Formats: sequence, C-alpha cells, structure tokens
Amino acid sequence: MTSRLHKKSIQWRVCLANASFKPMKLILKLIFPFQSWRLRHAATFTQTLRKRLFPILVLISCITVLLVDNLTPAIAQISQLPREEIRGVWMTNNDIDILKERSKVQEAVSQLRRLNFNTIYPVVWNSGYVMYPSAVAKRTGIQPFVLRGSDGHDILADLINQAHRHGLLVIPWFEFGFMAPPTSELVMEHPNWLTQKRDGSQTSVSAAGEVMWLNPFHPEVQQFITSLVLENISQYDVDGIQFDDHMSLPYEFGYDPYTVALYTKETKNNPPANPQDQAWMRWRADKITAFMVQLNRAVKAQKSRLIFSVSPNYYDFAYKFQLQDWLNWIRLNIVDELIVQIYRPNLQGFISNLSRQEIQEAQKSIPTGVGIMAGLRNNPAPMQQIQSQVRAAQERGLGVAFFYYESLWESAPEAAAERQAGFQALFRAPALRARVE
Repeated sequence: MTSRLHKKSIQWRVCLANASFKPMKLILKLIFPFQSWRLRHAATFTQTLRKRLFPILVLISCITVLLVDNLTPAIAQISQLPREEIRGVWMTNNDIDILKERSKVQEAVSQLRRLNFNTIYPVVWNSGYVMYPSAVAKRTGIQPFVLRGSDGHDILADLINQAHRHGLLVIPWFEFGFMAPPTSELVMEHPNWLTQKRDGSQTSVSAAGEVMWLNPFHPEVQQFITSLVLENISQYDVDGIQFDDHMSLPYEFGYDPYTVALYTKETKNNPPANPQDQAWMRWRADKITAFMVQLNRAVKAQKSRLIFSVSPNYYDFAYKFQLQDWLNWIRLNIVDELIVQIYRPNLQGFISNLSRQEIQEAQKSIPTGVGIMAGLRNNPAPMQQIQSQVRAAQERGLGVAFFYYESLWESAPEAAAERQAGFQALFRAPALRARVE
C-alpha cells in the first residue's frame, strides 16, 4: 500500500507542474475575448500574470504534495491497527476450582490477555442452578445454596473485575437453557413446567447425561428464564449474555397438555403424531423464535449495548433436531454475535462446516466465529489439531472460541508452556471487539 501511495504522490506532483499555467489561458480568454487583441498583448500579459500568480501556485502545489505525502504513513498506521476478531474461551463447571480462587483467576486472566484473547464466557446457568447469588432462584425455590469463592466472595463479580482490568470482555453463558437434570430442585418443584414426548416420557440423553426439558412455550417458564437473565445483567457489569444449543427443544417434545391445548386453539387441529411433521415443527420453532425476540427486547431495554450472543450447532442440525431457527434470529436482527459449535477432530470435516451458507450470511452482518474443541479430560486435543483449525477459521475471516479453559493448557497432551507458545503463534497481535451501538 505504501508504494502505491508513493507513486500516487509523484503523479500528483507531475500533474500540478503541468497544470500550473493552464488557468492563465482561461483568464486571458475571459478578460480579452477578441482574438486579435489577445494575440498582440498576450505575451506581455502572460509574463506579468506569471510573475504575480507563480508564488501562489507554487504554494498551493507544495501544500497539496505535503498532504499527499503525509497521507501515506497515516494509512500505513491504520493498516497496522488490531483487527476485529472473536478470541474467546468458555469457563465451565470444570473450571470452578479456578473461579473460586482470586489468585487463580488473576493468573488465568493475565495469561489470556498475554496470549491476546479478548473474551471470556463463564457459565452462570447449569444443571438447574445459577452460579451467583440470585434472588430469583431463591424466590423460585430451586436453589438451597449460594455458590461463593474460597473467602466468601462473589466469583462472577471477581472474574468481571479482573477481566475488565486487563481489557477482556465477560459474557455470561446460560449453558443449560431449557434443559435440567431430573434430580434438580427446579424439576421437582415445578413439574408443570416440563414438556414431554408423545408417549408421555419426559427425558432425553444429552452430553450432560439424562435430562428433562422445560416447556419453552409455557409463560411461566418464559418469565422464569427472562427474570434470571435480567437479574444477571442488572447485578453485574457484564458485556453481554450468551445462549447456546440448549436454548431449544428436541423435536420429539411438545406433547404436554399445555402445548397440545395451545396448538389446538391456534390451528384448530391436534398436533400430528409425527413429531417431524413440517407444519408442527415450524409452529414450535416459531414459538421459540418469538420468545427469543421477546427476551432480546427485554435485555436491550435494560442495557441496550449488551452483546446478545448465540452459540448453536450448525443450522441444518439445529432446526431439524432442536427446533432452533437461529438463522431467522439473525435475519430478525436480534443476534449481535454468532459462534457456531464445530467440534470435529477431522480437519476436512471441520473445513466443510466452515463453508456453510448460513455462516457466510452471518459474517456479512455480525461478528461471527466458530467453537473449537480444545479437549476434554478423557479426550485431550493435540495442539497441532487446534492450530490447523484456528488457521482455517482465520483464513475465512472467522473468530474462534475454545471449549473450554482447563483444556487450553492445564489438561492437555503437551506441556503448558508448549501449548501457550502454540496459542501465542496463532494470536501474534491483539484483536479488537466491536461494541454494540
């Protein structure tokens, strides 16, 4: 870019030099319209005009050249500014031993900042319990305990304070969404909030084990989730709020008495026996979308600049199996950030998911990234795999978020120093995060 601007500067100088006396001809024509007179006196007048205008034209030429020359380093500096890119990490229940200790949080945040990460997604809603002091949870009768740090401190407040001191964003993660374990107080205290399959069963198997599902169409469930979210963003100086693939409902569910009655009232038909009936799926997906629109409005009414983040599975799976029409959420302008979970060990499978049309569409309007598996305790991911996936995402203009903090370098096949050096090589310079306007 610098060389092109330098050539442009030279072209400006040549152009100005050639054009310096062209205005004189025009002036002569305006002052002396008769050609015969102009021919007799043009030489004398031109010499006089040159003497008077030459210093002014030279001054204008010099100023213009200086402006063009000074533009070169300015644009070069702009090109060297940090790029905008999501570089995040989820902090899960497995990281609770770190979150409880102020010194460990300080060490973690400092290390993330040194390696040019910019966003932390700490879990705040998991297994039917919140990870912070909650009047809503207490009032609802779902949590007999308050999770605190080793010295009795508020672990979420501590993380936010320390992260902000280092310039990192903190976006609390409502991990479980509408999902809850069968043994949780939430399920036992509010059985009428649950939905069910056509055969009357109420459980499904997920990565978290056997779970039940709150009915996303029930107004009391919607009010409960909304109250938790609004409580969180009002109590803490958070930068956003995140919902993932569990802010959904497996397609087999929705045959509970409340939902059946609602569907029958609105459509004049009973729900189809086939849970994958297209109209039945669309009705349920649209109801979840309507709730997400309502939730977004409530969040923005309280804090308009918060990032409303969504981290789903790829779209075809999310809609067909989870009734989660997140692409429509983006088109409705309620999503400020998208991180699509692509947990694939195979590079080719990973890359094929990066090229999906819905990801390319999202990139045009909002910050977009992909979730990358940094490893599990019983299945660590090698650094070479992580690096190849991150580079593939970066080449396509995508950010990344890692699942999860412990597996970045604490529980990994390589030594911590080697892993950290690997991330340093991926993120050599800081990356900006755009604020929601």
